Amino acid sequence: MKTILIKEARIVNRGRITEGDVWVKGGFIEAVATGINRKADIEIEAAGKYLIPGIIDDQVHFREPGLTHKADLYSEPRAAVAGGVTSYMEMPNTKPPATTQELLQQKYDAAARKSLANYSFFMGAANDNLDEVLRTSTRNVCGIKAFMGSSTGNMLVDDPKTLEALFARSPMLIATHCEDETTVRANEQAYRQKYGEAVPFRCHPEIRSVAACYRSSSFAVELAQRHNTRLHILHISTAKELELFRNDIPLEEKRITAEACVHHLFFNSSLYDSLGAQIKCNPAIKSAENQEALFPALLDNRLDIIATDHAPHTWEEKQQPYFGAPSGLPLVQHSLNVMLAFYHQGRISLERIVEKMCHAPAICFQLSNRGFIDEGCWADLALVNLDEEWAVGKDNIFYKCGWSPFEGHAFKGRVETTIVSGHMAYQKGTFYEDKMGERLMFDRD
Repeated sequence: MKTILIKEARIVNRGRITEGDVWVKGGFIEAVATGINRKADIEIEAAGKYLIPGIIDDQVHFREPGLTHKADLYSEPRAAVAGGVTSYMEMPNTKPPATTQELLQQKYDAAARKSLANYSFFMGAANDNLDEVLRTSTRNVCGIKAFMGSSTGNMLVDDPKTLEALFARSPMLIATHCEDETTVRANEQAYRQKYGEAVPFRCHPEIRSVAACYRSSSFAVELAQRHNTRLHILHISTAKELELFRNDIPLEEKRITAEACVHHLFFNSSLYDSLGAQIKCNPAIKSAENQEALFPALLDNRLDIIATDHAPHTWEEKQQPYFGAPSGLPLVQHSLNVMLAFYHQGRISLERIVEKMCHAPAICFQLSNRGFIDEGCWADLALVNLDEEWAVGKDNIFYKCGWSPFEGHAFKGRVETTIVSGHMAYQKGTFYEDKMGERLMFDRD
């Protein structure tokens, strides 16, 4: 592998910003210091730019196998890397779903061939595969995913006995999608009676309601507390759910953690009339009151991680009426841009962005030697020009679906270079694909 020297960067790491050089050799960060004087194969002059650890996105849907007309394990990791995301954890609701060890391994094999970013894949829980789930390796699989509310695909886990056994016996982290199915179905029926099939998109947060989220999340927390399960609740979208989470202990000691996603921070329900299906997702983007409650919880550590739930669909699929239009947004390329917009507004510091997008996912999932700009860590790095202004458009969107809910939006701050496991994978619009990403490993017993 080529050696890389990054000169005079403003390094954002462990709650501090310092100026210095970073020397990369053999895939790892070998030195972080000032005035490193070594000849490198690649030298990057970074004066005035900010160097952050590569972003770790713990929740993406890259659609392979079976749904590759929407996205795949080649296109979406490229988009991720262009946005400074060097590692991802992908969900099991593909076709077929990853609910056996064989099917799970097939995803890892595919990523090894063509994923430019580092990768891990969740094992999918179903109502009838507990024995298979319990065979999952704690060392090289990020976790178990349980859909406690239906979303894209047919992976709903709603058998109380199955859930009880899963939470009682799981040897590793369980990540949950929490929406109460009974509540959602009753709401759907009520809105069908009112509107027929032409339900306005603005009704989505009333159908997938605050009550539906809280009933499911609180049940998951109850199960986890009863069995001392390591639980991670994905994409919190309501103010009510925030009461379920603690901020009085360090992240390393938490048994129950939660995340916020960039679209729930950026959008609110006032935008359904203009964006419609583009912002239809599960759980729903909700009212401004719920949106505004998330940020304080993020800053006071009730919410631990910032992720995307990147979930692309084709533009044609999104043009259907309410019940036909699938839920999900393409987001992984632009998650850092969203957070930098909040930074420029004075709402969050660069140090906290790095904490929530890089450090915290590494700690939460017990990733091995990733998430920090430390000597001995894998060299996952993103160099950011905070001053560059640009607008999202068709010519710079790398998602296979070819669209973004941010199209036309002007951002300030842009990733110039992304280094994945010591390989310069992206620089100023050009991808370097002679080396793929690495399988993520975890420091667990």
